[in-house]
Amino acid sequence: MRRPARLLTGTALAAAAVGLTTAAPVYAGETVVTGDLTVYPSSVVPGDRAVVTTAVCGEGGAAAGDASAVGAGAFPLAPDTGEGGGGATGHFEVPPSAQPGTYEIVATCGDDERRVTGDLVVTLTSAAEQVYPRGSVKTGVGGALGPDPVQTAAGVAALAVAAAGGTWLLHRRARGDGI
Repeated sequence: MRRPARLLTGTALAAAAVGLTTAAPVYAGETVVTGDLTVYPSSVVPGDRAVVTTAVCGEGGAAAGDASAVGAGAFPLAPDTGEGGGGATGHFEVPPSAQPGTYEIVATCGDDERRVTGDLVVTLTSAAEQVYPRGSVKTGVGGALGPDPVQTAAGVAALAVAAAGGTWLLHRRARGDGI
């Protein structure tokens, strides 16, 4: 009798835990939409400018942006006036004192208080400044086909002689000729 009760209790607790972790957060009647705020570029260095866009607020909808997580404070998102509009765009400058890390940027639609979020990554070097290695690694050890073909041929010949001698000794031992 104890075993089914423990099983049911454990199952109920597991289901409650999953329900709590997957529930959408609601703040005073606001709906939070995660991932529908585009931050460009998604990775910046301190002092750079970031542009934020969202289509969640609808055509002609304005929004209030909040980049206080990175230290930039509030900024407005105005309705797009360009070709294909249908969203809101704003921008802010990442403070020079910003530390490397991932920060959540939030925008709240003006008409119905919907909140959208997006991530901004602050790094110390921009992608254009990153240097990637090119060429071979100079370790001091030559390759199989090094600069001297005579040494390469001598090495191959030594390996062939060793293999032939080893085979001959094993064959002789197997026959019982006594080594």
